[in-house]
Amino acid sequence: MAITKEAVLSYHLGGKVGLRLTRPLKSVEELCLAYTPGVAIPVREIAANEALAADYTARQNLVAVVTDGTAILGLGDLGATAAIPVMEGKAVLFKAFGDVDGWPVPLNHCRQGGKNSGKTDPQRVIDYVCAIAPMYGGINLEDIAAPACFEIEDRLDELLDIPVFHDDQWGTAVITLAAVMNYALLADRPLAGMKIVINGAGAAGIRIAEMLKAAGAVDVTLCDSRGVINTRRSDLTLQKQAHAVESTARTLSEALRGAHVFIGVSVADCISAAEIISMADYPAIMAMANPDPEIRPEIVHEAMGGKPYCMATGRSDYANQINNVLGFPFLFRGALDVRARSIGMPMKIAAAEALAALAREPVPEDVCALYGGGKIEFGNDYIIPKPFDRRLFECVPLAVAQSAMAEKLAEPRDMAEYARELLARNAARTGWWS
Repeated sequence: MAITKEAVLSYHLGGKVGLRLTRPLKSVEELCLAYTPGVAIPVREIAANEALAADYTARQNLVAVVTDGTAILGLGDLGATAAIPVMEGKAVLFKAFGDVDGWPVPLNHCRQGGKNSGKTDPQRVIDYVCAIAPMYGGINLEDIAAPACFEIEDRLDELLDIPVFHDDQWGTAVITLAAVMNYALLADRPLAGMKIVINGAGAAGIRIAEMLKAAGAVDVTLCDSRGVINTRRSDLTLQKQAHAVESTARTLSEALRGAHVFIGVSVADCISAAEIISMADYPAIMAMANPDPEIRPEIVHEAMGGKPYCMATGRSDYANQINNVLGFPFLFRGALDVRARSIGMPMKIAAAEALAALAREPVPEDVCALYGGGKIEFGNDYIIPKPFDRRLFECVPLAVAQSAMAEKLAEPRDMAEYARELLARNAARTGWWS
C-alpha cells in the first residue's frame, strides 16, 4: 500500500478518539439520573465500598494508555506531547479490536529533576499513575524507555490492584512466543531443543527472552550493540545480567551459527545473507525492527535458494506480521472481564497459546478476502493469525480469563457462560467488520 503524508495527516486531523455516551440523556428525568440529584446515590455507595466503582462507573472497561514519550515507536525520545498520536492510535485499537475503552495519558514533568527532557524518573511516573488509577480498570504503559520501564511496571504491579501491562515489553513477547510455538510444530523441534538468538536487549528483547524461557526454551542467547551478553562482560544492567550466558561466541554473527531461530528487535539491516546461511537447516528469521527489518525477506528468500525457512517481520506488507494488536486488546478484555488484579506470566503464555492455536484453524473466507482473496492456511507464510480475524475476540480473552482464575488473580466466574457471552458480544458488535 502506498500511504502518503497527506493521507496520514488528513486521517489524524482533529484526533482519533472522543467521548461516547453509554446512557441516553434526552429528558429531565435522565438528567436527574445522570447528575444531580441522582448521582449522589452511587457516590455514597462507592464511598461505603470502593469495590462498587467497578459496577457504577466506566472504570471496569477503561484503560489508561500511559507514556512519557521517551521511546516512541522507532523514533526515540520526542516527548509526551509528540507521543499523543500513538497513544490515540492505541486507544483506537483497544476499542476496535477488544471493545475496551482506552484513553491517552501522556505525562510531562516525569524526567529527572521534573523536566521534560532527559532520562525518565521512574518514581515520578509511578506517583502520577498511582494518582490517576482510581478511574481505570487497567494501566497500559507505552513507549517508555528502558531500563526505567522495567522498574515502573514492576512497582506499579505491586502497588495497584488492577492489571499493569507494558505493551512494548510483553505485547511483542506474547506474539513472538506464539510464532515460535507454531514454528516449532512446523519444524518438528521442541522448544527446549532449539537454539534461539535474540538481537536487541531493550524492553522487548528482555521480555521475549523471559517468555521463551518460561515456556520451556533453554538455549537463548541475547545480544546487544556490543555483542553477546555473556558472563564475562562488566557493562551489563541488572536485567541483562539475568540473561548472561557462558559462551565462546562474542558477536551476533558468531551466535547465529547453527541457530534455529533469530529474533530481531533491534536495527535495520544488521544481519547478512551469509549469516542466515550459517544458521541451522529450516531456520526461523523473525526480523521485527520497524520500519526496516534486520534483514529484508527478499534477501532471505534469495539466500535460502529454495530451501525451507520461516520468515516474519513487524510490517503489514509481508507475511507473518508480529504485531502487538494481536495481544493487548484481547489480554485486557479477558483480564477486565474477570476483574483480574494483575496479568501474570501464565496469563501471557495462555494468550500466546491461544494465538498459536487459532493460526492452525481454517481461516474464514472474509479474512482471506480482506488480505487479497487467496487461500490462507497454516504453514511457513502463516504462523500467527491476522489482526482482522474476529475470532481473536472469542479465544484469547477466554484463555486469559481462565488462566487468571487458575492463578487466583481474579473473581470466580463461570467460564462456559463467559465463552457464550464473548460469542454473543462478538456477533452483536459493529465496527471494522460491519
